[in-house]
Amino acid sequence: MTPILGIFDSAKSGNLYQTSYDSISTQTVSSLVSSVTFSSIPQTYTHLQLRILAKTSRGAGPDILCVRYNGDTGNNYADHLIYGDGSTVSPDKDTSYPQQNIHRVAADDVNASIFSPFVIDIFDYTNTNKFKTLRSLGGYDANGSGRIAFGSGLWQSTSAISSITLFSAYAESWKPNTQFALYGLKVA
Repeated sequence: MTPILGIFDSAKSGNLYQTSYDSISTQTVSSLVSSVTFSSIPQTYTHLQLRILAKTSRGAGPDILCVRYNGDTGNNYADHLIYGDGSTVSPDKDTSYPQQNIHRVAADDVNASIFSPFVIDIFDYTNTNKFKTLRSLGGYDANGSGRIAFGSGLWQSTSAISSITLFSAYAESWKPNTQFALYGLKVA
């Protein structure tokens, strides 16, 4: 079976696809925390992937998952996405923003057992000759009232990414049992 093109396309070697994901770090929230940071990220991979299962303490949701690199709080981020709620599809964008907005995290207004899964790919994170981009997919189901979003983001910096901070756009806390896992992708 041939994998879906995209991140795997650059891994093609003849008729074989040579890639591997290595677990770098996993953080599980045990009490309310306002942010989670992965620091000292090894510079030995081609791309990074975040796998997230999250919920925030926001009383009326959904919340927005935000990403910031290397502690950069300047207006150096942009993103665009498309999201849906079961009946409506809407576009959204942010330019010259102090973080990348990934969107649509389950909050306290939905069932306590509902968390939002996300997969976020961060491309060429060590390349100092280009700005950094990401692709995200995430959301949640709440028996027909959930949300899903697909988006991309840009960090307008040529710096290699050495740390990633994840937080709520509404300054809410991550709920216990929220998990953040960082993987490195090697491409041979």
